[in-house]
Amino acid sequence: MTISAEQVRELREKTGVGIMLCKSALEESKGDVEGAITILRKKGLSAQSKKSSRETKEGLIGSYVHTGKIGVMVEVNCETDFVARNDDFQALVKDLAMHIAASNPHFVSKEDVTEETLAKEREIYREQARATGKPEKVLDKIVDGLMTKDYAENCLLEQPFVRDPSITVNEHIASYIGKMGENIRVRRFVRYKLGE
Repeated sequence: MTISAEQVRELREKTGVGIMLCKSALEESKGDVEGAITILRKKGLSAQSKKSSRETKEGLIGSYVHTGKIGVMVEVNCETDFVARNDDFQALVKDLAMHIAASNPHFVSKEDVTEETLAKEREIYREQARATGKPEKVLDKIVDGLMTKDYAENCLLEQPFVRDPSITVNEHIASYIGKMGENIRVRRFVRYKLGE
């Protein structure tokens, strides 16, 4: 099977892994980009996983106001001031602010959901599943599935990215991590809507 330069480029942007390793993973996955990402992750070669432990003390606070009715401020951190001043990083911050305005997440990541909120939601989903008459032994799987859907609706990093719904916001950020060679993370955000 012939692997195209476009496939290699796409995988490199998503993972930040070198060209030859990307080509090798694509050959192993028979041209499937998602399969190649999994192969690279199993080998511990994903740039995001390598860089995620590095400290992020620089960055930007970006803002976006939509028609004077919705306003967003978001803090996105990176490792160096050099990257924070980069046009690509600034574009990412603007993309994230616009995404937050459009999608209204409540948390940055699922790790930010409080135990109290988590317990409350799990109990609501359990009762909904029980009311449908499902057997008790499958309730946990149903609740887990509903919680995954809930995360995708309420956690910024789990949401489908508004400009390309085939990827999550986290995957969009990962492509920038690979491109810039630094850890990038959304620290916090606030969203205002007129009258709320």
